[in-house]
Amino acid sequence: MRNKKKIIFVACDTSDLKQINKIISQTKSSELYIIPKFGLQLFYSKQGRKFLENIKSDFWLDLKINDIPQTALSAIDSLKDLKKCKYITVHANGGLEMLKAVKKKAEKINKNLKILGVTVLTSLSNKSLKQIGHTKKIKQLVLKQAEIIKKSKCDGIVCSAQEAMMVRKKYKNLLIITPGIRLPGDSSYDQMRIMTPKDAFKNKVSGIVMGRSLTKGNIKNNTKRLLDHLIK
Repeated sequence: MRNKKKIIFVACDTSDLKQINKIISQTKSSELYIIPKFGLQLFYSKQGRKFLENIKSDFWLDLKINDIPQTALSAIDSLKDLKKCKYITVHANGGLEMLKAVKKKAEKINKNLKILGVTVLTSLSNKSLKQIGHTKKIKQLVLKQAEIIKKSKCDGIVCSAQEAMMVRKKYKNLLIITPGIRLPGDSSYDQMRIMTPKDAFKNKVSGIVMGRSLTKGNIKNNTKRLLDHLIK
């Protein structure tokens, strides 16, 4: 029996619909709770929007919306036909008023839609933040962003597993979703702040995002590797 408390999001980072269907079908498991995540690559593609209209399973639409409040809430409103969309991301950088506007609109169009606030991307380091102009370190900035995400009444936060325990100690009931997850021995690729699935769940995350560790190579074997890793 699968553990629904441990959510695995599989990142379908392609616009190839045949490959997406393969990823979805080959990561299905009676012992893992796996939800597909779609990003800008699919959403911007010619057939992507139509695909999302017709999908039969719950999914996460990872758009990382970041704009003025009116534009952001209008963007959410334009997605109301995507009935199976269960999660949408917005950037904490958009500010408290934008987050509040998006959450309010989401409640009107779909009671089951959860808004996740994205904090510091897992591809960034403290050096990267300094180059952008931030004076705070990653952990300080993530905690500050978590504060406005919670204040906005958004449902959850996206941060690396390295900050998850810190966020969980302060916000007991917030959904915490962590990208940058790799199976032991896998390459980090373009991610800076990574962790294994088992260690991430030890850090009290609600769900993890896995891309190439699941989708590169033999997907069924990778899914079995994940299950074996989690139950050891």
